[in-house]
Amino acid sequence: MNRLKETLPPLAVIAALIATWWIAVTATHSLIFPTPWAVVTGTLELLKDGSLWRHIGASLMRVGAGFALAVCVAVPLGLWMGWVRGVYGTLNPIFQILRPISPIAWIPIAILWFGVGDASPIYLIFISSVFPMMVQTTVGVHTIEKRYLRAAENFGVSRYTLFRQVVIPAVLPQVIVGMRIGLGYMIMDSRNAGNRYDLVIAGMIIIGLIGLSLDGAMRLLEGIRWVRWRYAH
Repeated sequence: MNRLKETLPPLAVIAALIATWWIAVTATHSLIFPTPWAVVTGTLELLKDGSLWRHIGASLMRVGAGFALAVCVAVPLGLWMGWVRGVYGTLNPIFQILRPISPIAWIPIAILWFGVGDASPIYLIFISSVFPMMVQTTVGVHTIEKRYLRAAENFGVSRYTLFRQVVIPAVLPQVIVGMRIGLGYMIMDSRNAGNRYDLVIAGMIIIGLIGLSLDGAMRLLEGIRWVRWRYAH
């Protein structure tokens, strides 16, 4: 029953938005903007010829590759910058200069370096995801409570054990936050649908649903034991 109560309000809002969309298109007799039913039929058309699954698979491949590469670079680098003061002082100004640059501004460079194949969108997803994850990881290290570190030192814990059993578990919540922020920039790939605006809207909706699913997966990661303990504070 509680689950139903939580689900009904967003479903009601979605239904109201669809109804408003349908009424607005019908009332204005728009020849460009499609009705919700036109979007449904366009999606079914893509399903029948199999192109929808090919495009979703290709997009998820690029998203997964770019995001995984960003995780592999950002998390170790963020841990290093957060743990070693000299590294932070050297690299942080450079990354703070690069971080505010919009991913769109990197498009010409991506095309120049990698051409128009899969490498360009993978690079763009990487460059837009790596900075939020790196910053959050670094912040996570800097905000570790000193009592944890002092307690480990009092017990004569080695630096390796300290890093593995204290620092990494303490930083994991911030890493997850960084990954979720990166998700906001992740899905940047779309295909040219010409003047088929029903397919354009269908693609936007599908991308939104994929993004919602990926964000939900990140929320599930917040429930693991090593991450959940710090939220209790």
